[in-house]
Amino acid sequence: MITKILKIWTSLILLGFLLLGLIILIPVNYKVEPPTKRENTQYWQLNTGSKIGYFKIEAKSLQKKNPIIYLHGGPGGRIKDDVIETLKPLASLGYDLYFYDQVGSGYSNRLEDISEYTVKRHQEDLNEIIAKTKSEQVILIAQSWGACLAINYLQDFSQKVEKIILTGPGPILPINKKMKTIKPPDTLSLIEPEFTNKQGNEKVDTWRSRLILKWAYFFKTKLAGDQEVDHFFAILNQELVKSTTCNGTPHHKLEGGLGYYSHIMTLKSFQEVDDKRRQLKKLDIPILILRGQCDNQKWGFTKEYLDLFSNSSLAIIRGVGHKLINGAKEEYYELIEQFLIEN
Repeated sequence: MITKILKIWTSLILLGFLLLGLIILIPVNYKVEPPTKRENTQYWQLNTGSKIGYFKIEAKSLQKKNPIIYLHGGPGGRIKDDVIETLKPLASLGYDLYFYDQVGSGYSNRLEDISEYTVKRHQEDLNEIIAKTKSEQVILIAQSWGACLAINYLQDFSQKVEKIILTGPGPILPINKKMKTIKPPDTLSLIEPEFTNKQGNEKVDTWRSRLILKWAYFFKTKLAGDQEVDHFFAILNQELVKSTTCNGTPHHKLEGGLGYYSHIMTLKSFQEVDDKRRQLKKLDIPILILRGQCDNQKWGFTKEYLDLFSNSSLAIIRGVGHKLINGAKEEYYELIEQFLIEN
């Protein structure tokens, strides 16, 4: 009798695990709207294999200056219309403006081999894109992870960069974790945002999403298709973006176009980046750092830029978080314009 009961319980447990496994492996259909189609989107087919969607604004002056390339955040983010509209007036100062979606997100192609989503691949793409501008030097405006990419590019191709503007910059790669513990001086009046990324992840993560992530990390392949994971990333980002504001209130509606595999695999590659801080310290390139008062990036990461680059300056924008355009568009633009004119 006991043996029979044990067999029944064993069968039920195995059946439970089987059902749980099937549930985890069933694709999820997230309700996410595709990004609004941007007219006049153009494409570069790069030698790296990346097909890059980009938007260009021609300089409105006959006397052209070195072009500006905007590097969006993420990894796995995309170019938003509010960024284009905010920076558009720079064209009247003589700058061609290039806004491109990094490989794996936005209007750019998704890669079948997700192990190719690395910092190095993004650097190689950027180098080809700069060549396509046919200019000897460019100016980089870089947001969040875009700042990590900009500095990573600078360490190998400094001769191609005239100046850099970093907004809400992420850490210099490879990440120096000691910088996380550095407290900001009281004089800056920095404020911790009310919401954290941890809260966002805990709210959205599922057994399936965790399995997809682990599968990608260990096997470097896709357990789920790009559409499913990109839509999941949009849902997740809707929560994570709360940590980029002062009070946890998101500033944008739920919209697709993000790239999940580009996000997680590029983050994984952070540890593979060579540490070239000694070379960076020798550079004299003008660098402006803009940071919101409630930025969720650790102060120590910002401080490291100021310590490393002798020709760098910092401006704190009050009352806003990580994405400065949300709530301080005019001040954000004015500081950028002033820096470009004076340097």
